[in-house]
Amino acid sequence: MKMAFSLGKSRALCFLYILIYVWCCSAPYASAQTPGDTIIFPAPPDSSILAVNNSVQQKNSKSLWKKLVNYFKNSDKRDETKNFDFGFLPGPHYSSTVGLGLGLVATATYSSDFADKSLPRSNAALYGDLTTGGFFLIGIKGLHIFPHERYKLDYKLNLSTFLTDYYGMGYALNNEDYNKASFRRNRVEAIARFLFRLAPKTYLGPTFSYRFIQAAEVKQRDLPLFENQRKNLHATSPGVTFLYDSRDFIQNASKGVYFQVDQSFTPRFLGNDYCFSSTEVTLSGYKKVWRGGVLAAEYHSLFNYGHTPWGFMAEVGNNNRMRGYYEGRYRDQNLIEAQIELRQNIKKRHGMVVWIGAAQIFEQLKDMRFRYTLPNGGIGYRWEFKKGINVRLDYGLSKNGGGFIFSLNEAF
Repeated sequence: MKMAFSLGKSRALCFLYILIYVWCCSAPYASAQTPGDTIIFPAPPDSSILAVNNSVQQKNSKSLWKKLVNYFKNSDKRDETKNFDFGFLPGPHYSSTVGLGLGLVATATYSSDFADKSLPRSNAALYGDLTTGGFFLIGIKGLHIFPHERYKLDYKLNLSTFLTDYYGMGYALNNEDYNKASFRRNRVEAIARFLFRLAPKTYLGPTFSYRFIQAAEVKQRDLPLFENQRKNLHATSPGVTFLYDSRDFIQNASKGVYFQVDQSFTPRFLGNDYCFSSTEVTLSGYKKVWRGGVLAAEYHSLFNYGHTPWGFMAEVGNNNRMRGYYEGRYRDQNLIEAQIELRQNIKKRHGMVVWIGAAQIFEQLKDMRFRYTLPNGGIGYRWEFKKGINVRLDYGLSKNGGGFIFSLNEAF
């Protein structure tokens, strides 16, 4: 028994020594064992080691910064051997309505038939925006051009929420500053057009859209402005689109004509709360006027028929038209607007634009008056992010002030 106990004790001590040895070998900065089996515990990092680590971190930081600078420096140079061309762009911005924000855009251009160099490139973009004023937006949009341009698929989906001001319906109410209701607007928009080629540059096809708008946190005193209409609205609308497009480059045309007519229907049998239809017309033209200069002009109208609720009326002001106007302040059954813009390349990837525009909202054509015209104008800076794709920073003037717009691609 004594021998067995002694043997067991020896095995235990041996196992303990092995554990201590393994721990010492695996510990950071541990030295080798000294004669006499004295164990040296891990020492604190040497100052020279810390200096090396800091130097490595600084080099990595400089390397990352250099890569970022080189990325934007060469972002307009596309590798012709690759079909897909990707890009990523952050965009800090500020406006008096939504506060300080950060927008992010990821873009891609590609060809559905890489061997056909005459085929216009398709495009897609994933975008988002977040501001200190409670505005949040995320969405995707794009245009897919099929081989030989036989078909086109135009699509857009976005979700947004923000605190907004609502001034009622019609110019008389919209033009009064005191006539204002504040609430949170939650919105979902989805639209798709599948177009068949009828003739060169001419297309016709079905359209389908779904829209949802919610007016949340509405105060009791502001309810009369909604004229007893629902605060939660949704519209399922099929339709048809006609398109003629002879532009030389979709995102940044220098010549050609764009003409599109959208006719949509929102019937009750599809579960809609309100029954109405809409006709939207867009006509724009582009012409080179001198070296680096392009003159662009656009006409746009939206006519609604039937019982159109407050959330789906024609509205003045967005990132592309009547820039600088508070989005949705002016709204009514119908809208006519136009703008003309001079685009000038200054040097290499830098350019400037100036524009003027005007709009009118009205319930019927007989209600139009010259004194109700809403004027617009502004100036903008352009930087070529990708080949033919510009980042734009615009400042638009409105009847009630003005505002900045940061976006990708030209306004029209």
